Amino acid sequence: MQRRDFITLIGGAAAMVARPVATRAQQADRLRLVGSLNILAEDDPESRLRIAAFKQSLQELGWTEGRIEARWAGGDDSLVRKHAAELAALAPDVILTSGSVTVRPMQQATRTVPIVFVAVVDPVGSGYVDSLSRPGGNTTGFSLFEYSLSGKWLELLKEIAPHVTRAAVIRDPTRGSGIAQFAAIQTVAPSLGVELSPINALDVHDMERGITAFAHSANGGLIVTSGGTGFHRNVIIRLAAQLRLPSVYPYRYYANEGGLAAYGPNTIDQYRRAARYIDRILKGEKPADLPVQAPTRYELVINLKTARALGMIVPSALLARADEVIE
Repeated sequence: MQRRDFITLIGGAAAMVARPVATRAQQADRLRLVGSLNILAEDDPESRLRIAAFKQSLQELGWTEGRIEARWAGGDDSLVRKHAAELAALAPDVILTSGSVTVRPMQQATRTVPIVFVAVVDPVGSGYVDSLSRPGGNTTGFSLFEYSLSGKWLELLKEIAPHVTRAAVIRDPTRGSGIAQFAAIQTVAPSLGVELSPINALDVHDMERGITAFAHSANGGLIVTSGGTGFHRNVIIRLAAQLRLPSVYPYRYYANEGGLAAYGPNTIDQYRRAARYIDRILKGEKPADLPVQAPTRYELVINLKTARALGMIVPSALLARADEVIE
């Protein structure tokens, strides 16, 4: 799906472009074009929040008019490649990409247009940048987390549900991040006395059958990794409730939508920070000189309503540590 939007001082659609007022004369009022390649669907509630934050940050930086060309893949990798080629052909001033699987196709489509990525795990290991401090090339952005964070999801699950001795791990096995996250969880599992069962998220029906079969035995819990799983989160959250599986998720929006607990970076904040990088690039800085930045905040969110529905009592110490408790 594609969309062309405009933004004005009083609101408008998605995001960006003319020069800030102070320097507009130097640019002869030339409107600037920004491309946006998004892995989620346009009508996803999380997408709306991300783009709203991005737009607001650009307005605060003085970008009050212009045009953005947005493409939405909805988790379809073939659409990612198609949209990347379309955006590159437009020769925008800069391109924002969202999600690890969007970066490589965008780089293959253009080696000259600046690219700012968000929501990417291990950009160096994936070969998107040369190093975090000196990215090189035309690409920089914001990483999600180090793989070691994944082990904390199992620690959190065990803390919130001490009876758990089995954990199903939902992951996309075709993505390196899914494999690496599972490996990090495996590292801590023996010390916590938990047996792991990977469940693939490639096909929603196979995933649903896998979760249902796993829940037939007692003392089970669920961990959802990032990358390739968010498209199926409604199914996962619904099954966790029906099958009474205590579950831990990688991002706040899972807990907001009914998941038991979430721990991970603030995804909305990445879009605000990306707007600042785009502002700097449009003012003449190069992506190669802008270091890749890690998250500044990790959030623990507990959905107490879901806990009560599962008949669970969340430890008071855990509630005290939470950044947000959803009643």
